[in-house]
Amino acid sequence: MYEITRQIDFCYGHRLLNYEGKCRYLHGHNGRVFITLRSESLDDRGMVLDFGDIKHVVAGWIDENLDHRMLLHRDDPAVPLLQELGEPLFLMDCNPTAENIARTIFEFAQHHGFPVVETRLWETPHCFAAWRPSLQKKSSDRHCSGGPS
Repeated sequence: MYEITRQIDFCYGHRLLNYEGKCRYLHGHNGRVFITLRSESLDDRGMVLDFGDIKHVVAGWIDENLDHRMLLHRDDPAVPLLQELGEPLFLMDCNPTAENIARTIFEFAQHHGFPVVETRLWETPHCFAAWRPSLQKKSSDRHCSGGPS
């Protein structure tokens, strides 16, 4: 089994709804995502996938949709004001936690045909969240989607 991992750095802001800690306030992070792809075989170039393809597609999407944007729940009361000010937003159907952002990036890569097995989003140098699909879906696991606004 072969695995490759690409690191992608980006900056984003967010805040969490229904949360009592500091993250209930608008704030920013220097995020670092690691996207891991796996394959049982290599292509005719001897690769799982060209790192440049990951950069072009996934890092390109992150740069266009997440980098230097506020990632917010679409029901966040700050959304209308930020939209009025012309601030770039990425609105999500769930709280923009590190866990949900990691899953959003995973699902984007998977949708584009990458054999992704895990994404890890480092929110700080000491904390990360990972998303990898389980073999059995739990009914309590709700899908979160989002997009730029």
